[in-house]
Amino acid sequence: MVLPDQRRRVPGEDGPFTPAREETPAPLPPAKRRRSRLTLGLLGLCALGALGAGAAFLTARPPGYTLLQLGHGASVRVPSAASLPPLRARIVSIAESQIGYSTDPASTYCNKYSAYWYSGQDNCGNANLDEEWCADFAAWVWEQAGAAVTYRYVNGDLNSSAASFYEWGVAKGTWHPVGSGYVPVPGDVAVYGLDTADLVASHVAVVIGYQRGDRGPTAVNGDGDLTGFSLVEVRTDEYLADTHPGGAPLSGYVSPSAGR
Repeated sequence: MVLPDQRRRVPGEDGPFTPAREETPAPLPPAKRRRSRLTLGLLGLCALGALGAGAAFLTARPPGYTLLQLGHGASVRVPSAASLPPLRARIVSIAESQIGYSTDPASTYCNKYSAYWYSGQDNCGNANLDEEWCADFAAWVWEQAGAAVTYRYVNGDLNSSAASFYEWGVAKGTWHPVGSGYVPVPGDVAVYGLDTADLVASHVAVVIGYQRGDRGPTAVNGDGDLTGFSLVEVRTDEYLADTHPGGAPLSGYVSPSAGR
């Protein structure tokens, strides 16, 4: 088994995280979090549900926006890639390209994003690794797009803990807490249920849009639970995460920075 701090450089949760000051030991796999099947709607005049495999595509709209088709006649208005800076455009495009992905075997947390980072339990019977993976997904999207990512179980670096995105943002000066007046930008990562005292968070998701007046972003969720168990799906006005009863509230956003 390759240690989590040995990052694979190829082209191309959650739960409690115990901060460590050394790079060598990796923590035990995160405990399974309680999940709820929240019935919060995807909202809006357009968005009625989350995406299923192969259901999403983009339709051009005048200037600066597209309609992301959700299937079954539903859609959501999101910024077009052409209207975004190159790094953020790549993040959005890559996140959207993964919509509909689900774990294998089904009804497990066995996924390819954790396997990319060599993080999780090797009990899937295939190339996937087993752990809750919203943070692994968000880190994978950022790295594939060319954003700066260091994946290690060290304070200030990114890893399978959702709270690691908060630590990363604080260390890089790119953390924007709710209430600061910051307006989310596509390519950001939204953090939910943050407890700064214990350095834990419930969930993270990749922002692909924001409608003024909404309480939360339009976001692509890895390890999402709205329409099934542990898949990649979209939600609009996501001010509550669907990771435990009641939904963890939005805590803030982390902005990406360009990698080397």
